[in-house]
This record gives sequence, structure tokens and C-alpha cells, in this order.
Amino acid sequence: TPPSAPGSVSQLRECVGRIVQFAKQNEVAVLIIGHVTKEGAIAGPRVVEHMVDTVLYFESDPASRYTMIRSVKNRFGASGEMGVFAMTEDGFRQIKNPSAIFLSRESSSQPGSIVTAAWEGSRPLLVEIQALVADGNSSYPKRLATGMDQNRLSLLLAVLQRHGDIALGPEDVFVNVVGGLRIQETAADLPALLAIVSSFRNIACDEQLISFGEVGLAGEIRPVRFGTERIAAAAKQGFTRAIVAASNVPKKLPKGIEVCPVRRVSEAVELVF
Repeated sequence: TPPSAPGSVSQLRECVGRIVQFAKQNEVAVLIIGHVTKEGAIAGPRVVEHMVDTVLYFESDPASRYTMIRSVKNRFGASGEMGVFAMTEDGFRQIKNPSAIFLSRESSSQPGSIVTAAWEGSRPLLVEIQALVADGNSSYPKRLATGMDQNRLSLLLAVLQRHGDIALGPEDVFVNVVGGLRIQETAADLPALLAIVSSFRNIACDEQLISFGEVGLAGEIRPVRFGTERIAAAAKQGFTRAIVAASNVPKKLPKGIEVCPVRRVSEAVELVF
């Protein structure tokens, strides 16, 4: 066959196919390193992703000393796994307790801060969510979310106004997930909402409080997956109280933690404040 153009689909398929065949026949591990685009996706044809067994993404923040390696495809295991590493003079060093770096307990006694249990891959990860409600100086209040979906923040504010009797129309609202982590699940709805109310009322949440749950448009608190594992992870970290959806209350509670079920947004706000 005539030679293909560099970087074409046929050339990549043939080259990667031979590399995979060599790895299988010789039972060795082969790492294929590729570039990513500005959006964070692998550059070039995606045929390589379909041919390999595992796809790993390096995620790093220039302002942070930590690097996260996330698996987006794993043919022989669970996808979505995440490893946290720190760059030292001896190379990458594994962080065995990632929750420790995402829990900035220095601000836990201040209004607008609460801890949630996010699910990363096959394990829970405790992270702190911060919110700031400030007086708006213009007719167009700001709604800025870092680490969670921007549209989700607008949804939470609308639900809070309709079903929590708390109107934040002229106020600027900012929400941040500490540590540069991005939460892509709805379990952060309830803690983000509680952090917003905490900042608005200038009342700090309990330092030993953890919360997670999805907030529906009708003001209901919906359960999320792996609720028992999240509560157990919080208990191991020393948290003594959890506010979760009623369906997430485990039949057998872990020692040292009190689980408070809530069904409505108004119940959660009244219970915390």
C-alpha cells in the first residue's frame, strides 16, 4: 500500500496496532504518550483510544503542587479511578489520603464552608465547598462556580428562592471547590446550597458536619449512589454528623456519627441553621 500522510487515521491505526501486538506477545506494558488540546481532550484522531486498554489523563493546576491522574477508560478495571501525586525532588510521590489535601479545615469555622463526600472512581473523597454571598454593585448579579457546573448553581439559587424562602436576586454568589477538584455529580447540590445559606446568614456550619444529596426542582432532596460508603468515610475522618437524603440513611450506622435524614430543602436549612 502507498505510504500514508503523517498523523493520518490509517497510519495511527497501523502503528498502534503493531505496538499493541508487540505488547501482547511479549507480555510487557507499553505507554503511548499523546498531546491534548486546549479543551483537555486527546489531540488527533481518537482511534488510538479505542485500540489501547487504558486511557489516563494527567490533570494539574499550575498553582498547585499536586497532580491528579484519572482513568477515563480501563478495559480490565473500573474507569474513573483517580490517583493524587505530589512532585518532589525524587519524582512523583503518591498521596495515600487524598481527602487530607482537599479538606482545608482552617476555614471550617467560618461562614460559607461545608464538607461533602464526592465519589471519585470507586472511592469517596472528602472535599470542602466554599460559598460567598456579597452585595451586588450592578444590576446584573454575578453567579460564578469553580469546580462545579455553572448552570447547577443557577438552578440551586432558583430552588432556594422558591422552596427555601431565601431570595438572593441582587446578591453576587460565588461557589468554589477547595483544592482545584471538579465535582461532576449532583451529590454536591445540598452542601453547596447549605454553604450559600451559611454565607448569606453569616452563620458558620458545624465543623463536624458533612452533607451530600441531589436537589430537585420541586425542592426535594434526592438520594445519591454509594451513600453508605460516603458516610463511613466521613466517620473515619472524625465527622460526627451527616445530613443526607432520607433514602441514603444506612440500615447499620457507622460508629461515632449521627445521620440526619432530610426530604425537603426547607428541612435541611432549618436543621442546620
